[in-house]
Amino acid sequence: MSGTPEGTGSAADSIRPTVTERHPAVPAASTTSPGGPGRTPVGRSGSELRDYRAAFNAAHLAMAVVDRDGFVVAANSALAGLLGTEAHDLDGRSAADLVDLAAEARTWQAYREVLRGRQARLRCTRRLKHPDGHSLWTEVTLGPVPGSGDVLLSVADISDRRDLQARLRHLQMHDPVTRLPNRALFFERLSAALESPSYERGGTGRIGLCYLDLDGFKAVNDTLGHRVGDRLLTAVAARLAQCADQSGYGRTGGHLVARLGGDEFALLVEDSTGTEQLADLARSALAAVQEPFDLAGQRLSVSASIGVVERVAAGTSATALMQAADTTLYWAKEDGKARWTLFDPERNAHRMTRQALSSTLRPAVERDEFVLEYQPLVDLESGVVRGVEALVRWNHPQFGTLTPNRFIGIAEEDGSIVQLGQWVLRTACRQARRWQIEHPSDAPVFVSVNVAVRQVWDSDLVGDVAEILAETGLAPQLLQLELTESAVMGSAGRPLQALQALSDMGVRIAIDDFGTGYSNLAYLSRLPVSVLKLDGSFVRGFRYEEGSHPNPADETIVEALVQLAHRLGLTVTAECVETAGQAARLRRVGCDTGQGWLYSRAVAPERIAEMIIARPQDLAR
Repeated sequence: MSGTPEGTGSAADSIRPTVTERHPAVPAASTTSPGGPGRTPVGRSGSELRDYRAAFNAAHLAMAVVDRDGFVVAANSALAGLLGTEAHDLDGRSAADLVDLAAEARTWQAYREVLRGRQARLRCTRRLKHPDGHSLWTEVTLGPVPGSGDVLLSVADISDRRDLQARLRHLQMHDPVTRLPNRALFFERLSAALESPSYERGGTGRIGLCYLDLDGFKAVNDTLGHRVGDRLLTAVAARLAQCADQSGYGRTGGHLVARLGGDEFALLVEDSTGTEQLADLARSALAAVQEPFDLAGQRLSVSASIGVVERVAAGTSATALMQAADTTLYWAKEDGKARWTLFDPERNAHRMTRQALSSTLRPAVERDEFVLEYQPLVDLESGVVRGVEALVRWNHPQFGTLTPNRFIGIAEEDGSIVQLGQWVLRTACRQARRWQIEHPSDAPVFVSVNVAVRQVWDSDLVGDVAEILAETGLAPQLLQLELTESAVMGSAGRPLQALQALSDMGVRIAIDDFGTGYSNLAYLSRLPVSVLKLDGSFVRGFRYEEGSHPNPADETIVEALVQLAHRLGLTVTAECVETAGQAARLRRVGCDTGQGWLYSRAVAPERIAEMIIARPQDLAR
């Protein structure tokens, strides 16, 4: 172009000054000289300038001098070789076109600022296409040439470095045992899928996840060794990948099978079509894993549990999706393993409520959020209130009044039952003593308090009871402790010693829900038990339903249990008495006391005080 006379070139050439016109001091033969060579630097001799030009042309680093309009003034042989052309063919070419600087708006803007002298330097990475067809990665740098208005463009081939980085990244992002993507790559892919709404490019805008965990993998490692365990993981990984491919996800590229660590795997489905698609994938994965494995002479059979989550991607975070998947996997394990389970929002809401209760249970005792209500225990023969059962309620600031079945199990799991149990015992004994003082002319009523097994193991129950009785002034004979049949069954060591010590103290021991557990009658003669509380399932059989008659077997069983208890010196309380007919039949078979809605629901202490002085016939109204 530089040698083309005006009027004989292309239209573009006719409006672009030639190199010699822009640098009149440079002879045409030196158009490859650097840095606006026609502008001889002040104080530079001709020999020095020739040295600079020679160094520029001989340099291994690809370089070009670009004027403020963005056109190449001079280029060296290294740049020409990198681009697969001759150096003189680059003269007058647009530098931006040569190294693709206009591909990104931010890079293009920064490039224009460098040309105008408003920005000192630009560095970026560009993938260039060589004329022979292969691609190369380059690092492009532009900076001002001192003493001129030009900029120096340098282009370094970093393809080898990029290849090394790619290999290192692959090693970093893949599991060395199974060769599957690892946890880091999985979360990178998941985050990208959630951040980029696929429906904008024709996708469904949904995402699905199968979170898989092998059942009993630890046993394989422990018995057969880690080498066999690793082979099993590799075989499982291959089957899961094949399963995903056969399901059709491999053809679209919208899936990822990853090992998250240990024996946990994830199958991520982008642009899922709904829960049925994920359910089909989970069934296939479950069946694939359950097929026996032949591993170097070892034939192994394993199963898996899978948690399945499928939802709209918008508004979902990676953390929320994984929490849902982890919860659902736990459900699959809890429900019996070797199965897949679909995420259930209602079940999850119950779990979240349970977690909220667990986190606030201990402080709730200190904040006085618990109250006691009492249900009377009535003498079936006379109709007089003989005692009351203390039932704890939690006045939760968020969930309202909660009955024991909502939080006692949680308290037993986290150990807060010890602190809560002490509060219940102290409050109940104090209240029983208050009734005794307020109604001295009436026979004192005993108070019955439920005790969890963990209270026996994790605290000094005998010491607590002795201290509370002394503190409140309640006689030991007016305290009854209730334990479930399954808790008492097989008691030995410390629990048996504790029960015996409490009985020796004068405290009565009752077995709650009798008949629902082991029903081993032999232990009744060995334990210091005073009372049997018949489970409500026996009593319900006494009730006449419309169009039906009571089962005579129920009455036979109850009568036999009552007679046995009496021969062992025990008294019997029937729970869930709801009708006068039930009460009459229980009285006929010799049952001692009754408890249930026929007499009263659990009520406040003030209402119990009214019952203590009420006429017996008023209670069953």
